[in-house]
Amino acid sequence: MAEEQKKYSTGIKISDFLGEDRPTPHDDVAEKAILAAMLKEPDSCIDQAMELLGTSKVFYSLKNRSIYEAILKVYEENNRQVDPIMVTAYLRKLGKLDEIGGTSALLDLMESIATTAALEGWCELVREYSILRNLINSCVNAINMCYEDNHEVSELVEKIESDIFNVRNAHVKEDILTIQETMKETFTNIQKILQGEMEVGIPTHFDYLDKLIVGLKPGEMIVLAARPSIGKTTFALNLLRNIALTESNRPVAFFSLEMTAEQITKKLLCAEAKVSESSFYDKSFKDADMTRLTKAISRYQQSNIFIDQTAGLTTSELRTKARRLKAAHDIQAIIIDYLQLMKVSDRTDGRQQEVAEISNTVKKVAKDLEVPVVVLAQLNREVEKTPTGGTTRPKLSNLRESGAIEQDADIVMFLHRDRDKAKDMTEEDLETGLNTELIVEKNRNGEIGICYLSFHPHLGEFRTTKKFSEADMPDAEE
Repeated sequence: MAEEQKKYSTGIKISDFLGEDRPTPHDDVAEKAILAAMLKEPDSCIDQAMELLGTSKVFYSLKNRSIYEAILKVYEENNRQVDPIMVTAYLRKLGKLDEIGGTSALLDLMESIATTAALEGWCELVREYSILRNLINSCVNAINMCYEDNHEVSELVEKIESDIFNVRNAHVKEDILTIQETMKETFTNIQKILQGEMEVGIPTHFDYLDKLIVGLKPGEMIVLAARPSIGKTTFALNLLRNIALTESNRPVAFFSLEMTAEQITKKLLCAEAKVSESSFYDKSFKDADMTRLTKAISRYQQSNIFIDQTAGLTTSELRTKARRLKAAHDIQAIIIDYLQLMKVSDRTDGRQQEVAEISNTVKKVAKDLEVPVVVLAQLNREVEKTPTGGTTRPKLSNLRESGAIEQDADIVMFLHRDRDKAKDMTEEDLETGLNTELIVEKNRNGEIGICYLSFHPHLGEFRTTKKFSEADMPDAEE
């Protein structure tokens, strides 16, 4: 923290805001009480203090920091044996004994408390004051950075928000448990899964897809790729609709880099109402359509869908907006349309590195916020180059700038169909839909396979179907 302050310092210090006589928040009595408990009952108190506090940086007083570090070092080196004499000897060896007030200071410390029963409360108080001090430091750094002229505003906002986010989560600790402790809960969860009482991931409501990937799981990056005009945006909106329009009204964020919020909303309404969007313009709209459209509007009024229509969304903007949505609305999933339209916040050496940074950011957002992130991507033209002039099933190598995307993604899916059939659809095609394969080509935590769908472009909808004949697909050579 001190290095950061020095880096961005423009003469503004904490004392400029608090005054020279007003220290940052702390409680010296609580800090000393913790140290006294560790010396008084080392067997039970040292481990607890280490678990609740972590490093010595939570202490405001440099003297208290030195004593805490000395206790832990003696505890480690002497097989959990600690007393004031041993700690005194260690501090003397480091030349810090006089700094903390000598041997008498340690003896007085032990006598300052009558019981160690309140150790957890003291640790909580000290930790909270440490968070407040870190927050103050971050705010001072933010002010200093704002006075500099060598930062882009968007980069600056992302940096400040990231610092605040780090302060917020710095003291969040994961409990370390033995296998025996987790066995009962794990078995209970397995039973709930088997009985259909617990979800492993968020259902997509495409049955065979859910069988393969077991839903959209927290922390996963799911890539949905296709050539242009195959229907990847429509499929993504189907996912959005299936996730959001549930009894639990799951909050979902949709980042659209191509379409406006109005266009997205119109497509969602038409798919839910099963009304062709073209009917708004060719005078084929009927009273029955209006009834269905009104019902669709009513359903979406109860949903929690958040649409960001920023064109040229940068990686820093994605991180910032996603964190805000998670904090304010506890979003359960994120969909991005699409990866190659995003931009990086910093300069990079070439397109490959740029895409690598974008892909890495998407994966980090999924992991940090513990939500599934579905990101759409383009395929290169190689998928269309075949001796017969048809198209082969896409492969991982067909992802544009594929290296980093393939590496970061937990799941990679391809939409594959005969694009020419949509140009001259018959009445039968309108009824049955266009045969489409959703190919799960990579699945880090499950199976791979092909989901067979029917695509109804006039309704903006994909439906699960039985396996169709290979003759109904374009050249499907492996």
